[in-house]
Amino acid sequence: MKPSIFIVAAALSLAAGAACAQSLADNLPKTTVICLDVAGRSLPATCKTPASRLDAREDICLCPAGGDRVTIAVCPAGIHEPAESAAIEQARRKAVSHGSLVGATYKGQPICRAPRNAVNP
Repeated sequence: MKPSIFIVAAALSLAAGAACAQSLADNLPKTTVICLDVAGRSLPATCKTPASRLDAREDICLCPAGGDRVTIAVCPAGIHEPAESAAIEQARRKAVSHGSLVGATYKGQPICRAPRNAVNP
């Protein structure tokens, strides 16, 4: 009877380990932070992230070159971020509401940022 208890315990611990391993890849961030100047131009943001290619969370993002920290949606699969132009800069500037661009659109497409570590085709 005792060996069967150990077998069941080992099987449960292996199943729990597999469930934890899957949650990292399935838990991709929905938003990120960009830095915008007063004209709506995107400035570089510096984000602290875990040292893992599987965990895409960002702990904190700063704007060392100045500008305002703005939360923006991460582009879903199949959607590309709008190309930089004077028109998108004006649209971003007008669409910022309380430090967020989440839900904003430009020409019918969401204003979003490509996921970190994404490969553009």
